[in-house]
This record gives sequence, structure tokens and C-alpha cells, in this order.
Amino acid sequence: MEQQRTGTPSRQPRPQAPLSQQTPLSKGALIEGTSVYRVTARPGGPGQPDAPQRTGKRPARQGPPVVAALRRLPNPRLTGLGAGLFACTLMLVIGSLDQLLFDGSAIVYGVLFLPVSALTGFWVRGADLVTAPISVPIAFAVGLVPITGGSAGTGGSGGIGVEVMAVVTALAVQAGWLYGGTLVAGLIATVRKIRLMTTRRRSRRPSGPPRRA
Repeated sequence: MEQQRTGTPSRQPRPQAPLSQQTPLSKGALIEGTSVYRVTARPGGPGQPDAPQRTGKRPARQGPPVVAALRRLPNPRLTGLGAGLFACTLMLVIGSLDQLLFDGSAIVYGVLFLPVSALTGFWVRGADLVTAPISVPIAFAVGLVPITGGSAGTGGSGGIGVEVMAVVTALAVQAGWLYGGTLVAGLIATVRKIRLMTTRRRSRRPSGPPRRA
């Protein structure tokens, strides 16, 4: 008797359909053996225009030339005492030059007082912004000393009392310039304070979206 052969029958390869009956190949397909790979064309290849590269940063907006010029100026940060000393010293120099060159002109002194008030409001540090509108009137009164002293103290009599009364009179006469400079310093300090508060609020907000429980 013949012994039956045991074992698994070998798998016969399935007949493959000819390429004409298979799915039509698209342009750029690569045939490797019996598998078909599609090759995607990259931008910037031969015969294709280069795709524009997108960057995450937007071009910086250029402001007016006046703002650009102001940003180039020095930007120190003075304490409340330092801002007061700066304003008083500068107004004392302006008053002395006004008395020497323009015979104590009130208009020249008042016009030059406005930029000094603005610089005091810009250069005081954020923690001492409240001192800017206080230091400016004091500096205005200090700068009037050489003007009133040169015009009223020529006789040499009267002493300090006469000079004080002359300064008080000059303050009353030039109250418009005094209020104007104080208003300028106060507005600049207020705007800076609002910006600081807005920046602090934004920094305290969580950066990511709130998590859901």
C-alpha cells in the first residue's frame, strides 16, 4: 500500500491581472515590482515656480518720523527725588539764561517750561509717577528766583522777604504757564500709569485656554 503524503499543500501564486486591466497609473507614479508608489512633486522642482515661503513674523510697521525720532532719544528712569532735582536744576538754569539774555521775559520762560514738564513726566520711573505733577510747580517757582531777584533786588534792601513776595507775584502773573506745564506732566504720568496697569493685567492672564474638567 502506498503511504499517503502528509503536509500542507504549497500555496500557489494567484494570477495577477495585466497592467492594462489594473487601475490606470497617474503621472508621477513609480512602479517597483508589483507595487505602485505615487510620487508627489515638490514645489520648486524643475519647470515649476518656487512656492512663496511663509514666515510667522509680520513685517514691523513703521510709524511716523516724529515717533521714530522720539524713540531715539535717551530714556532714563529717575526716582521721584531725582526727577524733582532734574526739573529744579534745569528751570534754574533756564531762568538765569532768560534774565541774562532776554531780560527776564515771561514768554520765553513759560515756553521753555513746557518741554521741561514733559521730560519730567517721561523720565520719572513708573513707581513714582505721582511725583511728576508735584515736582513741576516747585521747579517753576525755583526758576523764577533769578528773574525776580534781578528785577526787584537791585536796591539791596528788603532781603529775603522782598524776593519771596516777588516770586509769589510772578507765580500769580504767570499762572497760565504754571497750570499748563503741570497739566502736561499730569497727562503724561496718567497715560503711563494706565499703560503699566494694562500690561500687568495682560501678564497675569493665563496664556493657554482654560482646561475643562
